[in-house]
Amino acid sequence: MKINLDIDCTPQEARTLMGLPDVEKMQEVLMKELQKKMLENIGNMDAENMMKTWLPAGMQGFEQMQKMFWSQFSKGEDDKK
Repeated sequence: MKINLDIDCTPQEARTLMGLPDVEKMQEVLMKELQKKMLENIGNMDAENMMKTWLPAGMQGFEQMQKMFWSQFSKGEDDKK
């Protein structure tokens, strides 16, 4: 036996039907605060500071990757000897 049940309702109506709390107002406030903080942080960062923040970690990771590759290549040469 197969039963299909289609319910046509809005998300708000579904939340009410399921007994979930209405958090729409709280989400709006939180999103406004998040947007405000993000805009403040973006305004404080200029291109030079962003590069100083991001580049050292990226270069360090790149150097580690190079060392890993070279160590693997040198192991292959040692095995041939």
